[in-house]
Amino acid sequence: MGKVHPHQALHSSPTCNFTSKQETFTLWMKSLVLNGKGCTVFDSNGQIAFRVDNYNCSYRDQVHLMDQKGDILFTILKKQHKLSKFWEGHRYPAKRDDNKGPCFRVTKSYRITRGGSTYEVELGLDKNEPYTHKIESSTCKSTCKISDELGGLVAELRRKKSRCGVDLGDDVFTMVVEPNIDISLTMGLVVAYNLINCKM
Repeated sequence: MGKVHPHQALHSSPTCNFTSKQETFTLWMKSLVLNGKGCTVFDSNGQIAFRVDNYNCSYRDQVHLMDQKGDILFTILKKQHKLSKFWEGHRYPAKRDDNKGPCFRVTKSYRITRGGSTYEVELGLDKNEPYTHKIESSTCKSTCKISDELGGLVAELRRKKSRCGVDLGDDVFTMVVEPNIDISLTMGLVVAYNLINCKM
């Protein structure tokens, strides 16, 4: 197997919250922790941008999205209400008396769609200023698109290919994030999407 990232490096790089231009990341659905579950995200220079490391492989009801230094950006929790299961993302650190609630919620829609699945995303819940996004995946669930409430593209996840056009594996993806987008929030949505599909 080729390198996950052609310029892969294990030292960290600063990650800014908002894109000023279109940004490309490499998602490797592997934890850097031995026998751990999670994923590692590299920026376009091959430096670590985000991490999810789950030390307890049998427990996926709570995961942490971390930056390159290991500081927690979001705690993502599995929730259930009656027959509906969903994932909520809480910005970290959260105060013990903070009643703002989750920043986002991702729920799989069971409406029939042609050739794929749709996931409803509620954002701005912690500020009581809700708005929506949508995640749409193909039947093979190897690609997905995140769009805003007007249908504009926010980010796209697809299988990563080598320079000669060969897939690098079913656990290596390219994530393209459009300009003026909160990267860490978008990454939180991608993590929730993968948790719903038991990929992490």
